[in-house]
Amino acid sequence: MKRTTLDQLNRAKSAKETTVLLTDLKSGEQELVYPQRPDVDHPLLDILKSAVRDDKSYVHVTESGETFIQVFNPPLRLIIVGAVHISQFLVPMAQSAGYEIILIDPRSAFGNKTRFPNCNISNEWPDEAMEDLKPDHRTAVVLLTHDPKLDDPALLASLHSDAFYIGALGSKRTHAKRLDRLKNLNSLERIEGPIGLDIGAKNPAEIAVSILASITKALRHGDRS
Repeated sequence: MKRTTLDQLNRAKSAKETTVLLTDLKSGEQELVYPQRPDVDHPLLDILKSAVRDDKSYVHVTESGETFIQVFNPPLRLIIVGAVHISQFLVPMAQSAGYEIILIDPRSAFGNKTRFPNCNISNEWPDEAMEDLKPDHRTAVVLLTHDPKLDDPALLASLHSDAFYIGALGSKRTHAKRLDRLKNLNSLERIEGPIGLDIGAKNPAEIAVSILASITKALRHGDRS
């Protein structure tokens, strides 16, 4: 690998930007592609985006030769607003699925290491915490406080980000009121509410399962028609 290519990879990693390294297995020539950039035009772009979505590196074979497609994705993150009972089940489930967890709750009586010993906790207000976290295209945001004072500022920050999933707890009626409060914002259709796949979940553990399932669906199939 050329030093310039390695430097580009390191810069992309620092910026949490997805890259794909293409290596011609016959000639050894390499090309670094940034498939998430809106201005990128590449003959393999659809294939590269699929590889990025699936976190899959593999050898692409055509009549003209073989190309190794190597995906470099930023780590998956899940930002949870609300240190509630559902969160206590969702945190370990999502960690097992490969997510770094950031739990936000200014109420330190709820968001603390006693209740959540194995994840990063922020006791800042959600809008302040989100400004530092800067959700990217590998970040899911889940809002579970059921309190507009906490959820709405987090929603505002999330809608201005590249987060691949935004979900908010609440019934259809609660979500309708939420949309009415936020009606001056763009892209409200990005918010999944009620949150989670409709599996008939009743208790906190089942709701956590439905949320993680919905996040997974958005991650793996979100850009498919």
